[in-house]
Amino acid sequence: MPPKKTLTTKNLEALGAERVADLLIEIGDTNVAVKRRLRLELAGAQSPAEVAREIPKRLNAIARSRSFVDWQNRRGLVDDLQTQRRAIVDHVGKTDPKEALDLMWSFMALASLVFTRCDDSS
Repeated sequence: MPPKKTLTTKNLEALGAERVADLLIEIGDTNVAVKRRLRLELAGAQSPAEVAREIPKRLNAIARSRSFVDWQNRRGLVDDLQTQRRAIVDHVGKTDPKEALDLMWSFMALASLVFTRCDDSS
């Protein structure tokens, strides 16, 4: 049996849903990536169609962004892109493959825009 302080599903379940929800809101207030992920999960709980409406909003925001991504910010961008890709595959793809394909094309269209914002001069 793992120690009670180890982060496991069982130990977190023991805290109770309300306490875990409060902690997630607190963490989401300080971490925008966590907040985006929580919103995607809430949309997914409503319906895959709701996730399919949320994904293009984030893809458009990424496309419009013009800020330079250096090596220190690379991980955040990669995580954000991975979150969007997983949402397309896991939430939308299982119930609406045609919509998932359209979203994946939009996702892939970001490549040139993202690459122009990044530099690996080493």
